[in-house]
Amino acid sequence: MAAFRNPAALPSMFKSSFARWLAMACIALLSGCASLPAVQPAPSRAIAPSMQTTLGRVALSSTPAPDFTGFRLLPAGSFALDARLTLAERAQQSLDVQYYVLGNDDTGRRLLRSLRDAAARGVRVRLLIDDLYTAGEDELLLGLQAHPNVEVRLFNPFPAGRSRLATKVLASLADFRRINHRMHNKLFIADGAVAIAGGRNIADEYFGRSAVQNFIDLDALMVGGAVWQLQSSFDEYWNSSYAYPLHAIARSDKPKERLRREFDGAVDATPPPPRPPAFDVLGYPPIGRDIDAGWLQLVWSKAVAFADPPDKIVGATAQYGGVPLVDVQSVRYEVLEQIEKADAEVAINSPYFVPGEKGLAMLSRLAEKRVRVSLLTNSLASSDEPLVAMGYRRYRNDLLAVGVELYELSPAQVQRAGRFKAIRDSIGRLHAKTAVIDQKKVFFGSMNFDPRSESVNTELGVFADSPQLAEEMLRLMTIDRAEGALRVTQGDDGTLRWAAPSEDGQWSFHSEPGADLWHLWWWNLLSPLAPEELL
Repeated sequence: MAAFRNPAALPSMFKSSFARWLAMACIALLSGCASLPAVQPAPSRAIAPSMQTTLGRVALSSTPAPDFTGFRLLPAGSFALDARLTLAERAQQSLDVQYYVLGNDDTGRRLLRSLRDAAARGVRVRLLIDDLYTAGEDELLLGLQAHPNVEVRLFNPFPAGRSRLATKVLASLADFRRINHRMHNKLFIADGAVAIAGGRNIADEYFGRSAVQNFIDLDALMVGGAVWQLQSSFDEYWNSSYAYPLHAIARSDKPKERLRREFDGAVDATPPPPRPPAFDVLGYPPIGRDIDAGWLQLVWSKAVAFADPPDKIVGATAQYGGVPLVDVQSVRYEVLEQIEKADAEVAINSPYFVPGEKGLAMLSRLAEKRVRVSLLTNSLASSDEPLVAMGYRRYRNDLLAVGVELYELSPAQVQRAGRFKAIRDSIGRLHAKTAVIDQKKVFFGSMNFDPRSESVNTELGVFADSPQLAEEMLRLMTIDRAEGALRVTQGDDGTLRWAAPSEDGQWSFHSEPGADLWHLWWWNLLSPLAPEELL
């Protein structure tokens, strides 16, 4: 089940006996696939930013030129969550929210509360969620939609077995080709004027609030030209035939008023998150301070935002100039095209890195041009997807052979590092998807460098042409590598070594750090069973 990614949800699928799950699978297959309803929801479009709203006024007055985009990187989870909640609190016109995961935990319920409160002020709220990880949340979401001015839609939904992830999947196994494709986009837009996009889903572990595991991730807040491109992408997904109204999929015997009361009780009982510090690692204050001042501190540049078409989930195959349409319009195609144009240096952070033969060939061509390539990815010890990590391990020697400077995140290093003190008592895992090209071009988004992002999931990304933004991103990457990672090298005898600086100079390993022999044996046994195209 490595095809379905969520660090918290999957382990629970294996708590019951093998015989029970086998029986359920047989029943699901024999009973056929539950069918999706035929619906044609009314289309709706974005509301343009306006000087009549606070966010529109601040964004428009801060913008130096219509074709420029302003950026503020959000590396700290506390600042990233505070930015979303602040935008929801200040919104006066519209909130358009699109996520792969929206957890039923403190973070998820706090965001849902902010959406309800905005709707109560007359703000139009459109919430679009991929349906994979909504198991057990139907009544919570129906309770939100029971409030005026709120509409919820589910992308590529599961029509049956909705109480648990396992039963949802089992009930739709006969339609596996469809349900294997997921909407991986992550986007938050307030008043059509301010957007947040990047790697974070909405759950405790993406904002440093989990006691068990937390992700090192990155978003960016944006105003200006790219925001309208992102808004157009949201509208395309919202109005696509794969976005179903919540009430057409989710069912409850409870009256609407009771659903609303239970929703209010659940979200109102959620404690507020701690306030972020006065400044983040890049020196920026919480975004609310800038909004109150009427001016946003941002890095301005030319930029382009792009997303895979919703039709990617059914494997669009139309041709353009002899190239499959799904490739021409894919985020991965755009990113690899820009990387291949590099003249001097490429730095990449990707939690799941399985380059495939095409990716390895591209890296070889960069090596021939003497382009320096550095990569930070998860180690087997830090990955929440061990099968994907095993897929990456198949390419590790080849990556080193073509000159890639290879770094792997180390949970032990993260627990010692000052930059990650907010997650020090948990397992640190990389989740940021970023790249910097020639110290001037920056990419961030939802796309991993793996086969799922290439051909299975839909993705979203942003490119900015800005040496200043590149400098900020490289500063974060340098800290991540120096404080939280081990450098992987290959000895003259071909064996791998992992090293990190220490007070005594340097300490190193000659075997997979943090991975015990039992888990190595187990995942080596299972990895051939997972086709690379599903990783």
